[in-house]
Amino acid sequence: MRTPIAAALTALALLAAACGGTDGGGEGGGGPAGGGTFTYALSADPGVLDPSGAVLNVTITTLSLAYDTLVGVSKDGKTVPLLAEKWEVEPAKVTFTLRKDATCSDGSPVKPTDVAKSVNHIADPATKSPIYGVIVPTGMKAEADEAAGTVTLSMPEPFSFILETARSLYVVCGKGHEDRSLLARGTSGSGPYKLTEAVPGDHYTFKARREYAWGQEGGTGKDIPETVVVKIMPNEQTAANLLISGGLNGALVLGPDRARLEAAPGIGKVVEPLQNGQFFYHQGDDRPAHDPAVRKALTQAVNLKELAGIATSGTGKPATGLVLHPRPCEGDSVTGHVPAYDEAAAKAALDAAGWKPGPDGIRVKDGKRLTLRYLYATTKGAGTQAAAEYLAAAWRKVGAEVKLNGQIDTKLAESLNATQDWDVIWLPIGVTLPSQLIGFLSGPAAPKGANFAHLANKKYEKLVAEAGRVPATEGCPKWLEAESALFDSADLVPVVEQTVLQATKGATYQQYAGVFVPATIRLTQGG
Repeated sequence: MRTPIAAALTALALLAAACGGTDGGGEGGGGPAGGGTFTYALSADPGVLDPSGAVLNVTITTLSLAYDTLVGVSKDGKTVPLLAEKWEVEPAKVTFTLRKDATCSDGSPVKPTDVAKSVNHIADPATKSPIYGVIVPTGMKAEADEAAGTVTLSMPEPFSFILETARSLYVVCGKGHEDRSLLARGTSGSGPYKLTEAVPGDHYTFKARREYAWGQEGGTGKDIPETVVVKIMPNEQTAANLLISGGLNGALVLGPDRARLEAAPGIGKVVEPLQNGQFFYHQGDDRPAHDPAVRKALTQAVNLKELAGIATSGTGKPATGLVLHPRPCEGDSVTGHVPAYDEAAAKAALDAAGWKPGPDGIRVKDGKRLTLRYLYATTKGAGTQAAAEYLAAAWRKVGAEVKLNGQIDTKLAESLNATQDWDVIWLPIGVTLPSQLIGFLSGPAAPKGANFAHLANKKYEKLVAEAGRVPATEGCPKWLEAESALFDSADLVPVVEQTVLQATKGATYQQYAGVFVPATIRLTQGG
């Protein structure tokens, strides 16, 4: 049984930092100009670059420069050709016909067997890929037909998003299949860029492939910058300074420097949804939140509207669902399904659940104190820290002892999945399909599975099983109802839809779900 690396979640997770296919503006630039160097800031090092292990958003963003997927996504959320020129969808399989002109970065042709190997490598139990069951659905198999120029992805039974899954699957080609170790600090893909230098913790340099001619919606390698440098820059203030001075061409900004950039002349500014600010309760048998009455009481103890403003410094929007925009199932699964703020009712509910105030005000049941170990990532800015302190104060008022535990992503990943040393966690999860959440929100519990919070919501499980067996549009009402079932039970609490500033200087580009549409990168005159 594979256990996805928890850092996939803590670092804005799969395909997070969603910038919904929007152009990064380049105010004050002239017309597009080829050549030159485009420099982009990432908040953390992408780590190992093998696509079969790519779970951090910073890794996925980096890889998007060098790898193609079978299909892409248009600005309005529609599936469009990329490596595949056409496809035929059936309830349990989809057959793609590949382009004949696409080549790998080593000059070899991209073949159906490259796609099949990319899928089957992830699905192989020996690989222990953290994206199996998420990017590649559990049970998926791939079969190539070289003579026909096709590859078929199939599932054991009908699957709603069998086509859409291919949007996120990076295809490895060429020598990368022969020696996967080459992919740790190198690339072997068909994208418009090839990695030429990797200096972990500092920068990653890519060079353009001018022969690239099969990009999304006609994108080519002719007009893109000659060089792309991805700089590792954890300090947003430094990134903001470099953007203003022209030392950077692009960055995502979450924190207090956002306001400064929004007011700065010459900066391209696009505000986009990011992901939910939300928290989960650990529901293991020995945890206080195993009792749904406790979960609901703790949720009632928090003014979520105030918390939303604190967590985002007032830049967030009301949360309406769990999937990134543009969603395959539009609708509001949140409103009316989260326990409303009522401190008196929270105290009464804890009393009724057997948790009585002790001499120091901390509630006790069967000799055990109501202690909540609150886990959060320290790399997500001041808002996350402020949210932690606000929650701790709210829960202490109703008689809970709260121990705050801020950790960097790698340490938090260990605490989340391996040691399980937490009771509540602030944890964004960024996915583009509701089916990608199933392994995190149901099934085997950590450390044997991806279900890190030990959730066991039978209504959710029933609804996603039913929704997954019918076409996406037909199943959407049940996908949304399944999310609502989680909120009704206070399994997780969506607080706010966070937004991010896509700030640019002297450049334009498109991103979808936090990854580049790399053939759209342009430097503008004066950039």
